[in-house]
Amino acid sequence: MTESHQAARRLPRRIADMLLALVAAVGLLLGAGLTAPAADAAPKKPRVPAKAMDAVATMQPSWNLGNTLDAFPNETSWGNPLTTRAHLAKIRAEGFRSVRIPVTWTDHQSATAPYAVDATFMDRVEEVTDWALDEGLYVVLNVHHDSWQWVGKMSTDHDNVMARFNSLWKQISSTFKDKPRTLLFESINEPEFENATAEQKDTFLNELNTSFHKIVRDSGGQNTNRMLVLPTIYCKPDQPLMDTLHNTIRSLNDPHLIATVHYYSWYPFSVNMAGGTHYDEAARKDLDGAFTRMHDTFVARGIPVYLGEYGLLSWPDHHHPSRVERGEALKYFEHFGYAARRAGVTTALWDPFAYLNRESFQWRDQELFDLIKSSWTTRSGSTSFDRLFVPKSGRITDQSLTLNRNGLAFQGLWHGNQRLAAGSDYTVSGDKLTLKAAALTRLVGDRSYGDNATLQARFSRGQAWKIHVTTYDAPQQSGAKGTTSALTIPTRFRGDQLATMEAKYGDGTNAGPADWTAFQEFNISFTPDHKGNTITLTEKFLTSLRDDAPVTLTFYFYSGAKVTYQVTKSGTAVTGSTA
Repeated sequence: MTESHQAARRLPRRIADMLLALVAAVGLLLGAGLTAPAADAAPKKPRVPAKAMDAVATMQPSWNLGNTLDAFPNETSWGNPLTTRAHLAKIRAEGFRSVRIPVTWTDHQSATAPYAVDATFMDRVEEVTDWALDEGLYVVLNVHHDSWQWVGKMSTDHDNVMARFNSLWKQISSTFKDKPRTLLFESINEPEFENATAEQKDTFLNELNTSFHKIVRDSGGQNTNRMLVLPTIYCKPDQPLMDTLHNTIRSLNDPHLIATVHYYSWYPFSVNMAGGTHYDEAARKDLDGAFTRMHDTFVARGIPVYLGEYGLLSWPDHHHPSRVERGEALKYFEHFGYAARRAGVTTALWDPFAYLNRESFQWRDQELFDLIKSSWTTRSGSTSFDRLFVPKSGRITDQSLTLNRNGLAFQGLWHGNQRLAAGSDYTVSGDKLTLKAAALTRLVGDRSYGDNATLQARFSRGQAWKIHVTTYDAPQQSGAKGTTSALTIPTRFRGDQLATMEAKYGDGTNAGPADWTAFQEFNISFTPDHKGNTITLTEKFLTSLRDDAPVTLTFYFYSGAKVTYQVTKSGTAVTGSTA
């Protein structure tokens, strides 16, 4: 906590808030040359509906203050600045109605009896919570990374874990018992238990949730009927896990209980491995199935669902190339918003730093956020891919994409402010959108490598869909030498974009750390640098290879091009050559 925060804490709350808001604004003006967002003088405080189902509905949409109070050892350790009230005002102004505040207590709580929480840290958690409440936001406060740091050791340290967990919730309950009912408590984030069977895990979680419920209810004040959020194991939306949670909630016979799960898409798509390069039928089916289960298990039975985290694993990540092709990621977020509305589930975007830039108060990717925001209320259309690849040389021919109308009417194509002519520039037959050769020839111009034009497909509602017209040639690679620390393969992408990498030994078996699939994980086994014209094989991939056993790599590109390459490891030396 900074000196300004410490000084402000010694003043009355109203004066403290004014001072801290001023400090935040001045810091922004001087440090970033930007103006802090204006906040309403008196944000409207929500009236909490009597029924939990109605109350959770008013919390939609929600946002996570991720990698902040859940970071360790301190709030700024994971790269985010100290949270100010201005951050919460920004979130409210952008249309969010609730905020989840993850908190990791481990480094601020004694590991031995009486398991006291550091008063300064508790004050800081209360301060941030109060700002959010004063901004008229619902707040979900939880116990976060403690789940794997010490709570997960219940099978070997049961009594100490329970005593520490109970003491923690007694202290939290006492501190926050007089806060309004717009504050919710979540018992534990993504609970996991080491060295335990599935049955034991169910028993442990039921014990934690039941004890949490009794402690909060017995603490008095607003806690007697505060809404409480209970998770499944790992917060997964798997049917057996949700059935177990449903049984726990029913056994507690409390109308103010909420179920929570998380969703990060079908795993192969979310991390781009095992062939998950597109938001295809398998990925869509996984999402639809998850929301159907949430609805049928909880919502249809009168139990609200707060989906506490969603997104794509490690995407967007501004420190590495995106694992998931941009248009395919946009399709996922659009579909997610629609499915959540249809299922009656309130959703909280997991934002560790990747969406809102907390220094500039700007969205890092405004187009992405606009689509997410649009998905709260309506659908948006798309096409089967967001890119048309035109060869560098030779005759240009007609190219087609499939329209994903999503119940909307297709209104046409635009290039900037110029509307393309239906019939001569493009045709539509059913859901088949065809760009004519003459229009593509005009759009690519001199056919320099890369994107030559960007079109907009517009629909009757929602966000416009971008289609990039790209000139390419088949990528080319050359030999390389390196060590097991890394091998950098010279790669002339020539306008193309890498989709995935397949790795196999000569006997046909899979090569790489993920030996259950030939298609290795993007940014974990390999990572491209499209601007630098290289593909790097990582230490994790190379050290997993067998000595003196040549591996054939097949690089798949989004144009449909394939390039094969051979890599051999011998001790710590690695050589690569074109196949």
